[in-house]
Amino acid sequence: MTRVAVIGGGASCEHDVSLASAAGVADALEERYDVVRLTIGRAGEWEGGLPAAVAQLQRCDAVVPVVHGPLGEDGTLAALCELAGVPYVGSGVGAGALAMDKWATKLVANAVGVATAPGVLLTAATAAAYRFTHPVVVKPVAAGSSHGVSLVRTAEELAPALAAALALDDRVLVEELLVGREIDVAVLRTRDGLVVSPALEIVVDGLFDFDAKYGGSADFRVPAALEDPDRKALEDAAVAVYDALGCAGVARVDFFWTADGPVLNEVNTMPGFTEHSQVPRMFAAAGLAYADLVDLLVRDVLA
Repeated sequence: MTRVAVIGGGASCEHDVSLASAAGVADALEERYDVVRLTIGRAGEWEGGLPAAVAQLQRCDAVVPVVHGPLGEDGTLAALCELAGVPYVGSGVGAGALAMDKWATKLVANAVGVATAPGVLLTAATAAAYRFTHPVVVKPVAAGSSHGVSLVRTAEELAPALAAALALDDRVLVEELLVGREIDVAVLRTRDGLVVSPALEIVVDGLFDFDAKYGGSADFRVPAALEDPDRKALEDAAVAVYDALGCAGVARVDFFWTADGPVLNEVNTMPGFTEHSQVPRMFAAAGLAYADLVDLLVRDVLA
């Protein structure tokens, strides 16, 4: 039987989310593959040590790295798989690193004509000089699951928001607050071609932060109610960014739909992947069941 390793956990703030995603993926694969479950601890440690883990990977036919955030989704695990000589699901080293960096992603998107929110890049050395003039969103440059993201409506909220973001990253993105609908699109490329999922709209009271994302208060509507020209504009923008970053496998491309059209928020090359996560919901709406979606990703890298 074909052996597939599924890696979860990791040293980022998304450790617990990754464990849930990896468990879902492994469970979905077990009826069709010999699944090897590997977990990276919160401090970045591998059970039995890294050499033993690499040896296990090299005895597998493919790897599914389901580690969100830095030291996983950012190309780190892709690089490990490349060095170990094992095929893996998802984006490669360069695409993972670029997409994890929200500032770099903005530059790439703008270069291919996809709008992004006006913003500035701050560091610990420059943050104190930033002055509040209007509502903004503060976020770490490289973190996920909305960790460290704050909506700043008053000058008094700015310093705590910057501190929270800088606690997770040494660079911070401060973006203008956009008015619009939050809509996600998933892009999947296999050897058979490219597929764009139905769009998913996130309806939430306030900021779509960690609590809203995982606490159940957000309302996910799929397919999102869109006119055909608007849907096509979102899909074209998602594919343009996916291609420009060099993504592979599946990626979730998040937008704000504004009066001026789509504005890119961020790109996730290893998004949440439980059966109830956004990407599986989107493809389920198109008739592709969760187990079949995961199987498709694995079969593609084995081909």
